[in-house]
Amino acid sequence: MCEHTGWLLDLYADRKEGGVGLWFLSDQGERLFLRQPFPIIMYAAGESSRLRNLWRYLDNQPIQVSLRRAERKSLFESAPLTVMRIEVAKAFEQPRLFRDIERRFPDLDYYDADIPLFSRYAAQYNVFPLTRCKVLLGANGNIQEITPLESRWELDPSSPPLRILSIEPNTDPAHAQPTKLTLRYERYDAQWELKPERQLLIYLESVLRRYDPDLIVTAWGDTWLMPYLLKFSRRLDIPVSLNRDPDCEVVYKKGRTFHTYGAVVHRDQQVHLFGRWHIDIFNAMVMYKDYGLEGVFELARVSALPVQVVARNSPGAGITSMQIITALQREILVPHHKQQTEGYKTAYDLIGIDKGGLIGQPLIGLFSDVAEIDFVSMYPSVIRRYNISPETVGNQHLDAGFVQELERFVDREQPGLVPETLAPLLDKRIALKQRLLELDSRDCRYKPYKARSAALKWLLVVCFGYTGYKNARFGKIEAHEAITAYAREALLRAKEAAEALGFTVLHMYVDGLWIQKPGACSVADFQPLLDEIVERTGLPIALDGIYKWIAFLPSRQDARTPVPNRYFGVFKNGEVKVRGIEARRGDTPQFVAQAQMEMLQHLAKAPTADSLPPLLLEVINLLQKYIANLQSGRIGVQQFLVRQKLSHALDEYRVPSSAARAAKQLEKEGKRVHVGQHVRLLYVRGKERVIAWDLPQSIDPKTLDISRYKRMLLRAASTLLQPLGVDENALQDWLFGYNRQDLIIFDANVHHALSREGSAKDRPHIE
Repeated sequence: MCEHTGWLLDLYADRKEGGVGLWFLSDQGERLFLRQPFPIIMYAAGESSRLRNLWRYLDNQPIQVSLRRAERKSLFESAPLTVMRIEVAKAFEQPRLFRDIERRFPDLDYYDADIPLFSRYAAQYNVFPLTRCKVLLGANGNIQEITPLESRWELDPSSPPLRILSIEPNTDPAHAQPTKLTLRYERYDAQWELKPERQLLIYLESVLRRYDPDLIVTAWGDTWLMPYLLKFSRRLDIPVSLNRDPDCEVVYKKGRTFHTYGAVVHRDQQVHLFGRWHIDIFNAMVMYKDYGLEGVFELARVSALPVQVVARNSPGAGITSMQIITALQREILVPHHKQQTEGYKTAYDLIGIDKGGLIGQPLIGLFSDVAEIDFVSMYPSVIRRYNISPETVGNQHLDAGFVQELERFVDREQPGLVPETLAPLLDKRIALKQRLLELDSRDCRYKPYKARSAALKWLLVVCFGYTGYKNARFGKIEAHEAITAYAREALLRAKEAAEALGFTVLHMYVDGLWIQKPGACSVADFQPLLDEIVERTGLPIALDGIYKWIAFLPSRQDARTPVPNRYFGVFKNGEVKVRGIEARRGDTPQFVAQAQMEMLQHLAKAPTADSLPPLLLEVINLLQKYIANLQSGRIGVQQFLVRQKLSHALDEYRVPSSAARAAKQLEKEGKRVHVGQHVRLLYVRGKERVIAWDLPQSIDPKTLDISRYKRMLLRAASTLLQPLGVDENALQDWLFGYNRQDLIIFDANVHHALSREGSAKDRPHIE
């Protein structure tokens, strides 16, 4: 017998002995490869005759299986379901066997059949990636027992001393062929030429063997670097130990294009390693930039998905894994395909039921001393409080709640699978947010806490969406409708509470309200309202912050029409918040976004909305500086780049968009752009009007369409100045049609009007 304590790093099917292989980081710093028997169990259900045929087929297979009749609980059935229990001795053989029998017996229902291996293991032993645990080895060196030493819900989990190697080429391979690689680890930082490849491979192999990293972080590693290294490794017959496990081959996962939330998304191919992890920062999830490695590690801990998987997959995969673990631990069958369909509804029913979140129309204009209050993780809190789950909605019991708007019952007697999965996750995020409130932002713990809280937020957000997702195993649209119905009612109750206490509700959006009251400008002034809302709704709510001033903007097409998610403002602590303006858009050139944010920072110095006009000249001076830089060519070409998504195949466009025209240019050079990918382009003069950034030939800055970029800059500036009465046309006439004296006269008029009335309606406009 031998005992080790440390952290679980990686787990996968062991092809040599048939169980699972685990990589374990011991307290002594050893990276140990351990084996453990781990048979896989799945179930089949259907007509008796078909099950007998399946039994006979499996009995004649060379794969070692154990078969017997069993009864198991189904989430949506009151009585146990009679199933065939199929136990596969060797873990790596189960996926291939399942694909075979599914193809031969498509009329049967399958359960627990395609569950990720780590999720199965976590459900059985309650250990997760990066869990600190203790392993007891038998005489043969295999794991006899594994015991977790901490929970995945720990607020301060122990941190393993990971070795991280970073590899980055000196340029984007999609734009130009790299010539050098930069390698960084610990205090080492070196740059190596790509050619000759033999020298590079020998050097890289020496680093991998000497440093033995647990994680390789790359830039463009999935799409270019790893394939490049492996190609020359085979061609020159020089081994490169990208895998820590020498018995495994590097795995390629194909790229794919899919639709989600009304948008088309493309995922590039992935390169996965065994024994160590690989993360490509440019092929990770979009949210990676919000939470980084700390957030990835947190998601791996709570979801039981491998680190390199959770970095690339959507939060939906994580929440699905968590629900599967809950089901397995409750001995509930996990269906291979979603089995619940939407109940019959008339068009009239849909109009009354399928409403989504409640969104108000903001009052257009500038406002001072505005508080933003938000329900804490509103939808997850609703799910938990009202026990909303696919199997609880529509079940009428003595303790069932009734959703008046939907005329539907929700069972509160039996805990639902979704609320049970969410409860500890929600508690952990609330606790992390509380820690953040107590810490100074300069505290070394602040940044990791914030990253982990952000990662958990995405799991909670997606959990609500997955109740209505068409392919979710435990999804049901009626549960989704019940959640939004309760949430709408809670927001209306919050609005009523605010108005009852004398507040003006300027805006409300799904889970938050913007409120104002004369004399209310401190946290204490809003606390009675928060207490009243909690009393009326039973849901936690928090003060997100108090704005010095905030501007709610109208539509560009009609200045009388408000836009719910288009505003900017400055909190009392100086933090700026923007939504829906140019700086937040992905298709805005870098210098335009930078100019808008710099102008906003100047406006942020105003303590109230009425203090903004004196800063007008300062903002105009800054705008003129950017225009001068634009016209004189002092802005680098790369800052003019625009990113647009290719939303259709090139042959589907009747009138090609800018992205489509740029993609056609790339296609002629042999560079394929997939639907859902972003195309980088520049606006130029001439027939094409755009030029793709990633073309092999260099781009002449003199061909840039400066007038178009100038219009984009003016539009961004007018967004900020519109609440002061300066629209885009007026701004253009002001800058290019009048002299400097007119600006000073206008500024004086603004001061005069504000001193006379101080209200938005009296602020003069440029004609």
